[in-house]
Amino acid sequence: MIKVERISVMNFENAIRGARNPMNSWAKSDSVFNPDGSFTLGENDLSLARRLATAGSDHRKFLRQIFVSMDITAPLYWWKEFDTYKVATVANSTSTMHKIHASPFSRDDFSHDRLSEDALVQLDSLIAYLERERLAFVETKERSHWHNLIQLLPSSYNQLRTVTMNYETLINIYYARRGHKLAEWHTLCDVILSLPYARELILVREEDETK
Repeated sequence: MIKVERISVMNFENAIRGARNPMNSWAKSDSVFNPDGSFTLGENDLSLARRLATAGSDHRKFLRQIFVSMDITAPLYWWKEFDTYKVATVANSTSTMHKIHASPFSRDDFSHDRLSEDALVQLDSLIAYLERERLAFVETKERSHWHNLIQLLPSSYNQLRTVTMNYETLINIYYARRGHKLAEWHTLCDVILSLPYARELILVREEDETK
């Protein structure tokens, strides 16, 4: 299970202006802000952006200046893999250390969409135990109950993080994870493809293959 929401894409204007710095070609820029505040790349700017994007990471530095922020709710087992992408990413997460005892446990706190019926029975049993330990900790504040919560918390537990990345990082994620066995990666790759100018600026290998 993964949920991606509150997506914001920022800094297109500054990134494309910077892409024109090496050739002092700012006069050729034809991008505009729309009445709703969105930004549209003009024909000239989009052509330049596509050429740089497909020319390799040394030439597409401007993509590192296009930022994407999103709220991602996903299980801990997925976050362990996402944490591979430490370069050019920032994330603020909800805290299991401080808030694990703040709310009752339920199935919806865990990714269980692909569990068998027998596995769901086991999960429900663990949830019941965790809830007893949570209530005991809230009542007594004895650390032994808190440690039971932390050390028995399964990797299917869902955590929310607000993540900021850039388009260059999204290229790396898309091509490294689009064929992954975890369905969560496929969902995120679909989100990546929905971003502005993803076809032109993120699917750079497909661009290479059509040349």
